[in-house]
Amino acid sequence: MDDIATYPAGLRLTGRRVVVTGGGHVAQRRIPQLIAAGADVHVVSPTVSPAIEGLVGAGEVTWHERGFEDGDLDDTWYVVAATDVTEVNQRVSAAAESRRIFCVRADDAQEATAWTPAVGRAAGFTIAVLGSREPRRSAAVRDEILTGLRDGTILAHDQRRHTAGVTLVGGGPGDPDLISVAGRKALMEADVVVADRLAPRELLGELPSDVELIDVAKLPRGRSAMQEEINRVIVERALEGKRVVRFKGGDNFVFGRGYEEVLACREAGVPVTVIPGLTSPVAVPAVAGIPVTHRGVAHEFTVISGHLPPGHEESLTNWDAVAALRGTLVLMMAVHNAPVIAATLVVGGRSADTPVAVLCDGTMPGERTVLATLGTLEAELAAQQVLPPAIIVVGEVVRVAHPEHFA
Repeated sequence: MDDIATYPAGLRLTGRRVVVTGGGHVAQRRIPQLIAAGADVHVVSPTVSPAIEGLVGAGEVTWHERGFEDGDLDDTWYVVAATDVTEVNQRVSAAAESRRIFCVRADDAQEATAWTPAVGRAAGFTIAVLGSREPRRSAAVRDEILTGLRDGTILAHDQRRHTAGVTLVGGGPGDPDLISVAGRKALMEADVVVADRLAPRELLGELPSDVELIDVAKLPRGRSAMQEEINRVIVERALEGKRVVRFKGGDNFVFGRGYEEVLACREAGVPVTVIPGLTSPVAVPAVAGIPVTHRGVAHEFTVISGHLPPGHEESLTNWDAVAALRGTLVLMMAVHNAPVIAATLVVGGRSADTPVAVLCDGTMPGERTVLATLGTLEAELAAQQVLPPAIIVVGEVVRVAHPEHFA
């Protein structure tokens, strides 16, 4: 196909009839992109895969439960011939040709009047790559381009969008690969990045050299930037006409004080958007091999901030009610107060033999898991020299993950 000339074009299919013949795996791969383009998708096939049937049930496509008829292409703009019968695909192709409708042939690209490129979207661009009978190579080239657009190596700084405002970006639990695509894109388009200590630090090294980086690292029991000062900085820079990213670890709204920043922006009339991150109390146990729920073991999980001990006058947690729960407890910022929390749970009714996992430096190179019970937690924390940051998981799900330890 190297000698076949093509003319690339972007089709606007919103509200326009598109016919897909065949209901197997090829059709299953093509249909979601057509739906995303807004097409009115009609599937013509005696049978369809369960995935396509699900799209039919959701009202996203129309299924004609029979074989192909030439009249199926009336008022059609685009056709995908994806049956596993060559003769049927030839009939579809001929019917499309007579109506001057472009037709993709899944079985024989040489006989097609259109080809499906490897498609991706990033930084406001739609990338389509057509290869010569090498779909894997086309996909690889597409992915290289998308990566360059997302990390800023292709899109020059002076081409970055300059819509002033604040974007709150959750960086995930720590591993830079666990940030969302949207979060990474926002970082690379920023003029100013205001970052916390727990935000994935490797990503900060990838920022363009002219990006202003403001460190508001909050060290435990050490020097900290007051929240009011953080609010002032992000609002001030946005009012200067800059695109500001407030970059935090985990998720902005899970013990992250992110909504205080939203309120500050709204009060100042600054546009603010939110890109959530993988929340650490779920993601870190998952990476460590511990489910927070498990069938027949835990029907709920509760995430609690342990920065204040039980009985503290400012605590908003009803520890008696927490102790009565049967599901999983996930304790954040609780290393210092873990011994008194464990004792309170036991007094409240939890067994001292309840399994506990302390997940230190989750998703990071030095991550480790310390296993204990509520009765032995204090001693294990001391013996293993556990320091923040760590997430503590309490409940039978720990036994599910480590049956050999709690046999």
